[in-house]
Parts: sequence; structure tokens; C-alpha cells
Amino acid sequence: MQEFWQVFPVAVALVFVMEGLLPFISPERWRSMIATVAQLDDGAIRRFGLGSMLFGVVMLYLVH
Repeated sequence: MQEFWQVFPVAVALVFVMEGLLPFISPERWRSMIATVAQLDDGAIRRFGLGSMLFGVVMLYLVH
């Protein structure tokens, strides 16, 4: 369990780095993407979220 608390902050930090890349590199495209996502219905956003989580779980399984 101690290993989890050593790795977890690193994982959270990497999420913040990845989330910050697009707004830093291309704020115009990021703003456009956010406007497009705001127009999607809840079901589409949930499906995207589910797909992202499943992709993350598969990546963790393959790496670990």
C-alpha cells in the first residue's frame, strides 16, 4: 500500500501535465474544442468518458 502512495501523486501530476499541453500549445483549438464539447448531449460525453477510462485501464494492465 505504501507503493501506491508513492506512485499516486506522480500519476496525478502527469494527468495535469497532459491536460495542460493543448491549452499551452494551441489555446485557439482548445477553446474551439471546449465549445464543441459543450454542445454535445450528456450521453455522448458519458460515452467518451467511459471510453477514456477503459483505455486507461487497458493501458495500466498492459504496462503493469
